[in-house]
Amino acid sequence: MGGTSAAQGEAAGFEVVVRAIEGRMSVRGFLDRPVDRGIVERLLALAARAPSGSNIQPWKAHVVTGAALARLTIALSVAHFAGEPEAREYEYYPLTWRAPYLDRRRRVGWQLYELTGVARGDREASLRQRGRNYSFFGAPVGLVFTIDRDLEQGSWIDYGMFLQTLMIAARAAGLDTCPQAAIASYPGIVRRELGVGGDEMVVCGMALGHRDPDEPANALRSERAPVAEFTTFHGE
Repeated sequence: MGGTSAAQGEAAGFEVVVRAIEGRMSVRGFLDRPVDRGIVERLLALAARAPSGSNIQPWKAHVVTGAALARLTIALSVAHFAGEPEAREYEYYPLTWRAPYLDRRRRVGWQLYELTGVARGDREASLRQRGRNYSFFGAPVGLVFTIDRDLEQGSWIDYGMFLQTLMIAARAAGLDTCPQAAIASYPGIVRRELGVGGDEMVVCGMALGHRDPDEPANALRSERAPVAEFTTFHGE
């Protein structure tokens, strides 16, 4: 009986994790509903349990809300809509696009534009849609992540696991997120508004809050390649 109960408990726990992972998505529209600071602290504490080589723990998080979020949003949005050149300090995307990566990027981009009513060739509408990144899609909590410049690629791998753990924990708590590489496009503005030192690089941002069920963009579920497409099994 004891073994059966333990197995049932493990199965139930697994399903909770599955729901959180499968339920995580990039949400691009949030309700005007606050998130308690204690919940944010708890989520960050859980994220900090992510693996880290030699326990370096390279992540640094800036939680931005209220008036500070409004100031950051305005500054970033002004830069975007004024056409200020982006100044990202690291390359997030490939310098040369090729299949299958370009195909995937185009597919999800057109899916998003179709949902949000952006017609092909409508540059103004596209600019507005991209600009929503800089308001954190209306989320009540904006997160900005930085890393010390002298850390190497392994620490960036650790950082990715930290961010994923944070997003899964948020979904399990009934919240949603959107990781945002766009926030790193204007590191000078981020430094000025948040008091980040020049010895740190802006990694990305993240919107955190309650999903708006009426936002058309939130109907997007990006496709994922099947296991057989990216996996090679090696046996005897």
